Amino acid sequence: MIHELDTVVLTHDIKGHGLKAGDIGAVVLCHGDGDAFEVEFVTGKGETVAVLTLRAEEVRTMQAQEILHARELAA
Repeated sequence: MIHELDTVVLTHDIKGHGLKAGDIGAVVLCHGDGDAFEVEFVTGKGETVAVLTLRAEEVRTMQAQEILHARELAA
């Protein structure tokens, strides 16, 4: 179950915002019974890239054995 303030992983690319599958976001609001979430994606400097409403199948919880990876955001 995903909750507010959880770290989640995007499961697909969102080209309009320069996001790619595997990008990390933070849940800022849960809708309904976990049907959808408002997820904020930020740069390393803490600048917001996007806050998106995503369906439950578009994100997943981050697993303890996963490692974070940095990449440059496309212009």
